[in-house]
Amino acid sequence: MHTLPGFAQDRVAAQSVLNPPATPLLTIDPYTSVWSFGNQLNGDATRHWTGQVQQLNGLIRVDGKTFRFMGKPSFVGETLVPSAERHAYQARFMTEKPVSDAWTKPDFDDSQWATGEGTFGSRTSDHTAWTTPNIYVRRTVMLDRVPDSPLLVNAIQNDNYELFINGERVANVAGVTPNYRLTPTHKSAAELLRPGKNVIAFHSENFSGPGFVDIGLVEERVLTDQAATQTSHRMTATQSIYTFTAAGVDLTVTFMAPLLMDNLTVLSRPVQYISYQIRSNDGKAHDVQLYTDVSSELAVNTPDQVVTWSRGRTGGGTGTRLDYMRAGTVAQEVLGRKGDDVRIDWGHVYVASAVEPGTSRRIGTLLSTRNQFEREGRVTDLHETMPRAVADSNGQAPRPVLATSINLGTVHSKSVERHLLIGYDDVKSVEYVGKPLNAWWRRDGNTTMEQALQDAEADYTRLKTACDAFDKKLYADALAAGGAEYASLCVLGYRQAIAAHKLVAGPNGEAFFFSKENFSNGSIGTVDVTYPSAPLFLLYNPTLLKGMMEPIFQYSESGRWTKPFAAHDVGTYPIANGQTYGEDMPVEECGNMLILTAALAAVEGNPRYARAHWATLTTWTDYLIKNGFDPTNQLCTDDFAGHIARNANLSVKAIMGIASYGYLAGRMGDKAREEEYLAIARDLARKWTKLAEDTSGGLRHYTLTFENPGTWSQKYNLVWDKLLKLKVFPDDVAKTEVAYYLTKQQPFGLPLDSRKTYTKSDWIVWTATLADRPADFQALIAPVLKFVNESPDRVPLNDWHETTDGRKVGFQARSVVGGYYIKLLEKRLAN
Repeated sequence: MHTLPGFAQDRVAAQSVLNPPATPLLTIDPYTSVWSFGNQLNGDATRHWTGQVQQLNGLIRVDGKTFRFMGKPSFVGETLVPSAERHAYQARFMTEKPVSDAWTKPDFDDSQWATGEGTFGSRTSDHTAWTTPNIYVRRTVMLDRVPDSPLLVNAIQNDNYELFINGERVANVAGVTPNYRLTPTHKSAAELLRPGKNVIAFHSENFSGPGFVDIGLVEERVLTDQAATQTSHRMTATQSIYTFTAAGVDLTVTFMAPLLMDNLTVLSRPVQYISYQIRSNDGKAHDVQLYTDVSSELAVNTPDQVVTWSRGRTGGGTGTRLDYMRAGTVAQEVLGRKGDDVRIDWGHVYVASAVEPGTSRRIGTLLSTRNQFEREGRVTDLHETMPRAVADSNGQAPRPVLATSINLGTVHSKSVERHLLIGYDDVKSVEYVGKPLNAWWRRDGNTTMEQALQDAEADYTRLKTACDAFDKKLYADALAAGGAEYASLCVLGYRQAIAAHKLVAGPNGEAFFFSKENFSNGSIGTVDVTYPSAPLFLLYNPTLLKGMMEPIFQYSESGRWTKPFAAHDVGTYPIANGQTYGEDMPVEECGNMLILTAALAAVEGNPRYARAHWATLTTWTDYLIKNGFDPTNQLCTDDFAGHIARNANLSVKAIMGIASYGYLAGRMGDKAREEEYLAIARDLARKWTKLAEDTSGGLRHYTLTFENPGTWSQKYNLVWDKLLKLKVFPDDVAKTEVAYYLTKQQPFGLPLDSRKTYTKSDWIVWTATLADRPADFQALIAPVLKFVNESPDRVPLNDWHETTDGRKVGFQARSVVGGYYIKLLEKRLAN
């Protein structure tokens, strides 16, 4: 056991238990991002981070017997309860919260409720108007028969819904889903429904934008095959590793994403690896073959889109020659789709492997390729009819896949290893000010996808060594900085934070690192997403943080953004032609940009980046001096909580923004301006302590809003006073707040503020970093890892959750978990 100074020995182990709610498999960018939800690689179909099925399937054949180790192929079966899209229906509804939970029960008297026709919403296409924050719906359906097959929910919503079937809560889905999406209930239809009368009840919430909800139920038909036994599952920063056993053979499957920030070409190269190690575990020799397929689902937004495919071979030069297969839509509308719950439908998905005996490939339907492998232990290159839709109108076959089989021959106790390359060529990545931009890896405009595959193959062994070394160092550094539970959070957030961005070459050849506001509204380059994400990139490559900030600076300096404060975003991913968010966050975004510019100067040891944008920073600082200290009714980064005036934490951000400007002036040699602006910030901080102080409850702390006793909030923005050593606020402010927070803990974390019991896990880590005592830091961090491990919602890590029961409230797969690295950043800046 490793112990740390100040940490109790019984609280910190060399390796804490990490049970990821979902595991990253392919993490190339916001579009090519495939995950295994839950902890069994063969327990469900693999999915895009949005939840849409994007299948990777794997089989191992041992001595003629086949076992499934990856994916769980299934097909949509009979519609049991149609959505309004398929069949009009009527239901009872109300918009005020029912007096008790009995409204979900079959015998509840809803005769006084209004009657409406689905869908319910505020859009012109919705049949029944819904414009309030909540709606409660009860729908009675009669069923002649109920199959004993898995039950799927087919729904659209904005923003959330929870579903009850005959009084049992079976689904809780967050986020915006404008297109109908299938979500598993993890129960059979027979467990929830019965012949005769059934009551489908659902509650939906709308936080902003148009509200809408509609729900139907369909059955899922699962292929019956034998699963290999998964014996372990672990994650490192850049790798996900699973082990299996089947018929006397051990199989290790590793997904490696070489997202190493010291090489931006490799970081942006859209190729990642699946490797396999196989050995006998019973002292006997075994005849072994492997099969992997990658679905054309990875190249469409919805399965009804038509795809075509082709094959090819790289030149090889002096290196290993590769055979590749690729698939993509016929339409190829490059950069033709934007939004949140969307997937790429231009460019091509690639699968490549070395040209060697025993390896064969086939592009065919999922069922035909699997069946051939199970019969023959191989796939053969048959010519299938194309083009064709990924799935028919009922969501069923054909599902064209890119399948590879590898004949390993006789396997003994010594491990045999093979690997595949999976890639995606998006042709053009982002549109910026009307101009399509290339991904960074093809910034010369000439590099082909075939060359990228060839380079990735040549780099495989080197990158495997580099990833192993980086993963060990990252964990060791995080362990030393914050303990084992903190280190696990850093491991979990690494790939997710990076893959929610796209690295492209800007109009002048500069690096632009565009974020996508995943599972929120799909904004591109959102400043208040950059802010919490920043610690990871400040640590490992500040160029990437500048690549997140530069489009905002250029937007202001071009004259296209004319307001005296920073924009919220530069568009909707992947179109970056100007802000599309409907409301400004003036104090929030000015403070964010100023603080992060100061952080860059601290990390890089020079103020060159600030000097390049000094006039803009000055304008934003002047705005904060006039408008930031006592904010008017407006949104902050926690916009889901709604508008709030006199926000004490937002005031802290404004004060820190002004102080950051003074800090930068000092770094630039302007000592008079440094003293002037730090004096302004310190004077405002003294006023802040008087307006926010609260002793009414017997335990001194600082309020949610000025002069509002009995309230409180996490003051996570204070962390920069500590990290940048600005000495703006009295030392006892942070100490007082931390002591108070420890009295407000819930089982799954510290609530965001006194209004609700939900929280943001990234802000908890920032708040914990305010603590001087390691034991206090650990006390605030431990419930966050408990949430990660035990949340009933097994999806890509969500940063907005309920602290009482660990349920997801909203968001998933967002870049803000890069904020977990702020404790490591503190350690770096302290040296």
